[in-house]
Amino acid sequence: MDKTAVERDPSRLFAPAHVAIERRADGTVILRSPDELHPYGRCIGDWLVKWAAEKPDAPFLMERSDGTTKSPWRVVTYKEALQQVEALATWILDRNLGPGRPLVILNDNSINHALLGFAALHAGVPYSSISAAYSLVSRDFGKLKSIVALLEPGAIFVPRLAPFAAALSAIAPLHQATVIVGASEPGEALPAGMVSLEDALAKTDRQAVAAAFARVTPDTIAKFLFTSGSTGAPKGVINTQRMLCASQMARTQVWPFLTRQAPVVLDWLPWSHTFGGNHNLNMILWNGGTLAIDAGKPAPGLFQTTLDNIKSIEANICFNVPRGYDMLVAALHKDQELRERFFGNLQIIFYAAAALPQNLWNDLIALSTATIGRQVPLVSSWGSTETAPLASDCYWQAEKSGVIGLPVPGVELKLVPANAKLEIRVRGPNVTPGYWKQAEMTRKAFDPEGFYTMGDAVKFLDPDQPDKGLVFDGRVAEDFKLMSGTWVSAGAVRVRAIEAMAPVAQDIVLTGHDREELGFLIFPNVAACRQIAQLPDSAALADIIAHPEVRATVQKGLRALKAQGGGSSTFATRAILMAEPPSIDAGEITDKGYTNQLAVRSRRTALIEAIGAEVAGPDIVTL
Repeated sequence: MDKTAVERDPSRLFAPAHVAIERRADGTVILRSPDELHPYGRCIGDWLVKWAAEKPDAPFLMERSDGTTKSPWRVVTYKEALQQVEALATWILDRNLGPGRPLVILNDNSINHALLGFAALHAGVPYSSISAAYSLVSRDFGKLKSIVALLEPGAIFVPRLAPFAAALSAIAPLHQATVIVGASEPGEALPAGMVSLEDALAKTDRQAVAAAFARVTPDTIAKFLFTSGSTGAPKGVINTQRMLCASQMARTQVWPFLTRQAPVVLDWLPWSHTFGGNHNLNMILWNGGTLAIDAGKPAPGLFQTTLDNIKSIEANICFNVPRGYDMLVAALHKDQELRERFFGNLQIIFYAAAALPQNLWNDLIALSTATIGRQVPLVSSWGSTETAPLASDCYWQAEKSGVIGLPVPGVELKLVPANAKLEIRVRGPNVTPGYWKQAEMTRKAFDPEGFYTMGDAVKFLDPDQPDKGLVFDGRVAEDFKLMSGTWVSAGAVRVRAIEAMAPVAQDIVLTGHDREELGFLIFPNVAACRQIAQLPDSAALADIIAHPEVRATVQKGLRALKAQGGGSSTFATRAILMAEPPSIDAGEITDKGYTNQLAVRSRRTALIEAIGAEVAGPDIVTL
């Protein structure tokens, strides 16, 4: 792309923003897009066939061959991708996989992961990408066991045997699947019941694959995606071809620039979640773009890989979660070359999965303006695993962070009064038919009018100008009352608190249910705290978070939050910096970085009692 002609004008990038509103006597509000959803076809695989014919040599997928920035990029073109998909689909059909015997992928994002997934879709067989953390980080493999027991897979893919050996052993009694191993170590012999990916690619029966592909319909089950557990145990969400296609057509209608400029994206977001898998990966395929798979992620020891990759891949869209932007902004401030490479071709900065603190929003705008002379549009959307995920989208430059936009074409949003808030519900072709083998849970997930009940709350940015969009207003289940009877809007307070305590707080969990005052459980940004304390890398975490300068920063943040006004439900009087990171086994955090307030509060009751004690202990920072 010619950098002098990069299209960044929101009026050209996005469709006009508008909404149709129906108001009911009971306070319920129905929002719809006045634009009808265009015909979206029958299946995602049609787009692989299309681009393999129209631009066969164009790069589709890229990854570093050993995951580090020292190795060259491996590139798979659209033609090569279709050839390998047809070979893998042949293997899948030969093994009689289907809804009752799906393909399960235990792997971080990779080219092999993508090709196997698209092969299953091509054959009309569901697949399920399972968070690699359940295999590689978990200690009890509890979530992995429950998922495998529910799915009863016919095949399981792992990239290498050794790292997944413990996980495979833990689930062995729960399935009769063939295990596919991506690569073997020199001299490694695969145990009985396992095959190499090379063997799975050995044969192609195009006639059988074509016949199976022709039988795929919009109602064919494409995936079983498991919820992140941010509101409970992971549930197997049925994703149909209709859901995936309707979501991508809506994305193209509100982002029409995609029809003029193929997306080039560097992305780490896991395909085991709907953001990375359904939204980002499918958007690349739908629009004939290029995805560079980032082996880095916003975590200590891994983020440098992301920064190095940014200098290698000049993307035109950036997708990330707030935790990723927190780390990226700090790096951009320090590195001029990084800023120039990051912003050089960038047309859109997109955040989702959690609210973006306003200080990060302001920093991204200031950095882009200083680097390229204008602001890169900074936008967001809202949805879930059950909505594939696009339900509402802020397809314009909003006035501030937190705006999740308006319903996209084909989607209806229902806003229902609940506990002084508006609970948001969704209906449309992008919405799941339900949860796999969980009929009662499916029944409870929909209201009598067929709207999926999300549990999130929203409000209008400006009630007098509804076309300015909705603002995320937290989760209804995460809010609670103080002893005074005052409701605490946990989501809104959390975001303001992180801003007030920047850069010390990586995330904050609120306490105070049935108490007089709020308290904060703070997951510290260890690198920032170490810098504030001016301690070496070898310093113990306990010494870092106990340092007077770190504690003073927290106290300053508590005072700043109170100074904003709003009463006892908007600020905390006590806080504690936690030495134990959030646990993925306990459901406290997902691999996207979303912290489950309820799970943390239920697991860390001793800390909550300490914060609420009559006399504050030495670990407690007070207002």
